[in-house]
Amino acid sequence: MDYLPIFVGVTAAAVVIQAGILVALFVAVRKSTSRMEALATEVKAKVLPTADTAQAMLLDLRPKIDTIAANVTESTTVVRGQIERLDATLSDIVDRTRLQVIRADELLNRTMDRIEDTSEIVHRTVVSPVRQLSGLIQGLTVGLEFLLGGKRRSRQDVTVPQDEMFI
Repeated sequence: MDYLPIFVGVTAAAVVIQAGILVALFVAVRKSTSRMEALATEVKAKVLPTADTAQAMLLDLRPKIDTIAANVTESTTVVRGQIERLDATLSDIVDRTRLQVIRADELLNRTMDRIEDTSEIVHRTVVSPVRQLSGLIQGLTVGLEFLLGGKRRSRQDVTVPQDEMFI
């Protein structure tokens, strides 16, 4: 049996089917291409003017943004410097205040010590001798009254209150 005409017929049918598939693919790609071209045209019509406007705005705003960035950088540097100066000044003020408080405390302590020393000296040099002198005068007065035989005074008349001795 001669199979050659059958194989030729099957091969011809396969080639025709492949050709049909290729034609269908060509038509589908052609439709997709036309749709893509239409979509690209629409994108160009709508997006490109917006992109051009955005690019123009960026070109226009770029110097302003650069200026703002430079100003912010400069302001930050100035503020940092001022804060460092303020910190140094406050530290100096705190240190000086601390020293002044220490000096005032020492001065107050020395003054209180001197007041105590002065009080002791006044007590030793004034109050004690005045008491001793007062006691001596009272003794002499009582002795003279006894010798002269005069009336005895009551002790209340002779004694001087403590507060009046300082005056």
